[in-house]
Amino acid sequence: MNRIKFLGLATALFFAVNISAQDIQEAGKVYTLNEIINIARKQSIASKQAETTRENRYWQFQTYKSNYKPQLGLNGTIPAYNRSFSPVTQPDGTIEFRPVQNNNSDLRLSLQQPIFYTGAMLFLNSGINRFDNFLESDGLSQYHQYSGTPLEIGLIQPLFQYNRLRWDKRIEPLRYEESEREYFENLEDISVNTTRRFFDLMLAQINLEIAEKNVANNDTIFKIAQGRYNLGKIAENELLQLELQLMNSRQQVAQAMLDIETRTLRLKTWVGLPEASELTLYLPEEIPDFIVDEETALVHARTNRSESIAFERRKLEADAAIAEAKGDTGPQADLFARFGLTNRTANNAPIGDLYENPKDQQIVQLGFEIPILDWGRRKSRVKTAEANQKFVQYTVDQDIINFDEEVLTQVRQFEMLKEQIKITRVADEIAQRRYDITKNRYNIGKISITDMNIALTEKDEAKARYIQSLEDFWIAYFNLRRLTLYNFEQGFQIISDEL
Repeated sequence: MNRIKFLGLATALFFAVNISAQDIQEAGKVYTLNEIINIARKQSIASKQAETTRENRYWQFQTYKSNYKPQLGLNGTIPAYNRSFSPVTQPDGTIEFRPVQNNNSDLRLSLQQPIFYTGAMLFLNSGINRFDNFLESDGLSQYHQYSGTPLEIGLIQPLFQYNRLRWDKRIEPLRYEESEREYFENLEDISVNTTRRFFDLMLAQINLEIAEKNVANNDTIFKIAQGRYNLGKIAENELLQLELQLMNSRQQVAQAMLDIETRTLRLKTWVGLPEASELTLYLPEEIPDFIVDEETALVHARTNRSESIAFERRKLEADAAIAEAKGDTGPQADLFARFGLTNRTANNAPIGDLYENPKDQQIVQLGFEIPILDWGRRKSRVKTAEANQKFVQYTVDQDIINFDEEVLTQVRQFEMLKEQIKITRVADEIAQRRYDITKNRYNIGKISITDMNIALTEKDEAKARYIQSLEDFWIAYFNLRRLTLYNFEQGFQIISDEL
């Protein structure tokens, strides 16, 4: 009785979950691996993050470039009204507070041009100032006067100091180019991660197909075994084992359905597909036929990868740190020179008088600061920067070795995985044929149930190994693209949006 109840519950469970893989495929579009990857690279959250990071670094680079272009600015104070009591020293030395009411406005137009080679700043200015003195009684202007510099040109030149503009000119273009390569590497990372999720769902769908076939086969075998049991040709223990195997296969159908649901949601969430859309996958069994030469792969990796640019940038930054340490702790000096025209007007004269017969103006200044006793501070900072430079050099040297090893290992693994696919594909076909033969032999009573179960297990394991070998190959395929930024299948570099 208990066995009959168990069989009834299992049968109900089977009909509750017995939705075939063919029904799923008919419900929606069948996607290939490349189609899923293309969707992920366009509309996934990861692709939007990569695009936003790229945009951010683009504008950072534009900010850097603006540092070398002329800057035009207008500044001033209008109005600058003042009404107060100001202390005035009297002839006898006493202080008397006198009422003051005036306006002192100014306006200045300035054009500045950095000179990156020397770190100097060249400027061109034009400025005007107006002073109004007001009567205390009615607040009306008693008189006004203009003063200013119609035109002046000047130079500010730091001496013996760290020239950030010159070092940035060497470092920042590398940093920007590095970020561009990182963007395309991020896209290839999306391909790798999408491939993993694709095969997670692909395996669940294939497991459903396997489980459904196993249910059908086990159900047929169980019915045949019932007839043989009734004739006394097999023991009850063997019949119960077949019944348990049927129940297990039905539970595997239910588990496969659950796996499909969870892995479909996981893939949709990653790719950016609507949750309501159907998603069935096509197994990518067609392997691209091309050979990757190790030296060629190394050349492309060293040319295209962001790490190659980063190696040079890191060494330049270490050199810049030494220059900065020497410049900031050594003698400091600034040369300031300004030449131009200046003038003022008489009381209540029009503003045009400011530009008639202006007078020459010359200002030259040299300010300096020389450390005499710093208790080894300058030497310590320079030595620290030099030690860091050596450390960076050694680290970069090791990173270059690791870089080359990673590329070579991936190339060798890629070629090995192509051969592995051929082996696992043949093994899958052999295991399937063996199971079919074993099942037929069991049905005619030539072999035991143990032999058939072994054949069943080996068939399912061979299929799983074949799917795993396909996944390993495609992950290696996209990893190779990421490590070299080169498409070996079609023969072009992956470092441009135009491709």
